Amino acid sequence: MSTGNLLSVQNLSVRFGGLAAVSNVSFDVRRGEVFTLIGPNGAGKTTVLNLISRIYQPTSGDIHFDGHCLTAMKPDAVAGLGIARTFQNIELFEQATVLQNLLIGRHTRSHGNFWQHLLFTPSVWEDERAAREKVEEIIDFLDLQHYRDTVIAGLPYGVRKVVELGRALCVEPKLLLLDEPSSGLNTEETNDMAFWIDDIRDDLGIPILMVEHDMALVSRVSDRVLAMNHGEVVALGSPAEVKAHPDVIEAYLGKSQDVSTLRRRRP
Repeated sequence: MSTGNLLSVQNLSVRFGGLAAVSNVSFDVRRGEVFTLIGPNGAGKTTVLNLISRIYQPTSGDIHFDGHCLTAMKPDAVAGLGIARTFQNIELFEQATVLQNLLIGRHTRSHGNFWQHLLFTPSVWEDERAAREKVEEIIDFLDLQHYRDTVIAGLPYGVRKVVELGRALCVEPKLLLLDEPSSGLNTEETNDMAFWIDDIRDDLGIPILMVEHDMALVSRVSDRVLAMNHGEVVALGSPAEVKAHPDVIEAYLGKSQDVSTLRRRRP
């Protein structure tokens, strides 16, 4: 694993009316690691991703990414810095093909003005060629060749999840945000997702910040885990350390439960 922090979240808080959705949360994501947020429903995990993506404006705190302060930026500027993400609910263009959806993921890499695109100048042609090459690389990487020209509406749910992951990878991100990547997947599909996550980190060298509820997947792919409850940090450490933390056990299951039962429970 590479050393050094790519993302730094410091004392991050956000309130919606009188509700503190995230309260004084701090953590770092290192280069070359998978960092996972866990916690029960309403713990504030996805809200943290939305704050980093600039969908929400923090009430207080700072977010720094690769030398840039994100808290004053617009969402499109954040994407341009190299942060890509997936969502709990799949956000694909249903009537477009897999290839077309992946090409959409290249929009942050496109250059040129309206007239250059209209006239299809050499620079625009070069962008188009590079986009096609990158998309084909991702199709091969995720074994999507069979579905390349298939309309999204005709694909099973598990394949759609992989396509959404592929679209995020087409951005060539420096950091990938995954919001519950195993949600709705069966056991075999979840195992495949674990392989993709390992390969994204190890082969592509892209660090991942992930929200996940499947503790078996969390333990398998995560380098470090941060547990949240009621918008606050409960524990931070290795998967084994966090899973064994008494406050984490209580947050998931209640004081009388044993950590061995902390499996595949949706937070």
